[in-house]
Amino acid sequence: MRIEKIEKSKHKQERVLVFLEGGDLLRVTGQELLRFGLQTGMDLSPELVVQLQDEGRRSETKAAAARMAGSRMLSKKQVMEKLLRRGSEPEEAQELADWLEDLGAVDDAAYAAVLVRHYAAMGYGAGRIRQEFIHRGVPRQVWDEALEQLPDPSEAIETYIQKKAHGTDRKEMKRLADALLRRGFSWQEIRPVLSRWTDDLDEE
Repeated sequence: MRIEKIEKSKHKQERVLVFLEGGDLLRVTGQELLRFGLQTGMDLSPELVVQLQDEGRRSETKAAAARMAGSRMLSKKQVMEKLLRRGSEPEEAQELADWLEDLGAVDDAAYAAVLVRHYAAMGYGAGRIRQEFIHRGVPRQVWDEALEQLPDPSEAIETYIQKKAHGTDRKEMKRLADALLRRGFSWQEIRPVLSRWTDDLDEE
């Protein structure tokens, strides 16, 4: 099959459109263009057309994976899930996620540390951060080291009570304790701070 025209795609930066006689179209990238020396007037065998289709799709998927990791921090699992939704086979998704990890573009430990700093700054405790780890696919083997960066929870608890307290009676303290539990703090962390505000709080 003869190549009639080669153009850069107007919609996807990495894509190159190769127009073949008879109206067929190959979608490749600059990598395939250079690797196979594609040029107008060149004759392609049916086998080479199939190979170019496969190579072009793989190059585009690789570029998409790089964009995913470059646009915002993701866990390795999140990258794989996004690639699977995009149509990659599990083996390909795993291979590309490994490739990004080897490049340092995906780093679960660094991602976990960022999440800890972010949610700690928002006034959340370790329990809530663990929920985020699960939701975002952060592997358990990096949890403990990341959570060691959490500041003393008593300061965050004290700040929350100061902002939200509408009194110091037992009912109000119970309301605040429940809210703090939902924010990921443990009762063992909450009670000492509450005890400084009221002596009328039973141990649970």
